[in-house]
Amino acid sequence: MSQPAKTSPRASAPSDVPESAAGTRAAAQRLKMRRELAAAAMELFATKGYEATTVDEIAATAGVARRTFFRHFRSKEEAIFPDHDDTLTRAEAVLDVAPAHEHPLDTVCRGIKEVMKMYAASPAVSVERYRLTREVPALREREIASVARYERLFTRYLLAHFDETEHHDGNDDPLLAEVAASAVVTAHNHVLRRWLRAGGQGDVEAQLDHAFSIVRKTFGSGIGAGRTATTGSAATPAAPAAVRAEGEVLVAVARTDAPLDEVMRTIEEALKKRR
Repeated sequence: MSQPAKTSPRASAPSDVPESAAGTRAAAQRLKMRRELAAAAMELFATKGYEATTVDEIAATAGVARRTFFRHFRSKEEAIFPDHDDTLTRAEAVLDVAPAHEHPLDTVCRGIKEVMKMYAASPAVSVERYRLTREVPALREREIASVARYERLFTRYLLAHFDETEHHDGNDDPLLAEVAASAVVTAHNHVLRRWLRAGGQGDVEAQLDHAFSIVRKTFGSGIGAGRTATTGSAATPAAPAAVRAEGEVLVAVARTDAPLDEVMRTIEEALKKRR
């Protein structure tokens, strides 16, 4: 009697599914270890002081070897910011999948909210980390370096979405993009610090939205109101509304999915130009 052919379990399973699941598990385990090392570092910094704490002590407190620490962090001051790499990736993902009708500044504001989510996920830890960064110059410098990474990301994004009809003279676009990106990050950090000083209490999202509305009013003009939608080789603007003048009357045509605030801003800007 013939025997059925044996099939290798490895060959019979779709190769991409196990690899994807393994990658997800590895990323989760990496983040878990980074957070455990960060918790150990914060505990030691609070009890022994930053200068007196060594990498060996942090690793021992976390129950791992020194080499494991250096697989995750380059220095002890880097250890209390375990989530910034992952958060920067999420912020960039927000920019990459932004809807065509959304104003670029609004997209950037949504992107920086990923940072607030990171802090708000563990208020007690965030408050303690804030206290430590205020007391230890090396930690404060590390925090500043992290902030600069977000500013560079948002500056590149905003510069790619300027309305060329508004900025055709000179070369001020890079300046305005950098200032606007810095304003978004500064507004976020102002609200974040206020929330942390209050012990992580209060409606921080509402405070953020208010701060972002100020930035939007100040820096919104000149940065394209819509992205470029490409069909074949031709590119057409994806603005939320089109406004034209017919004598003393303005006629506005808007898509049904366009946000009302964007439509109203477009009409308001058109009215200002007619006065």
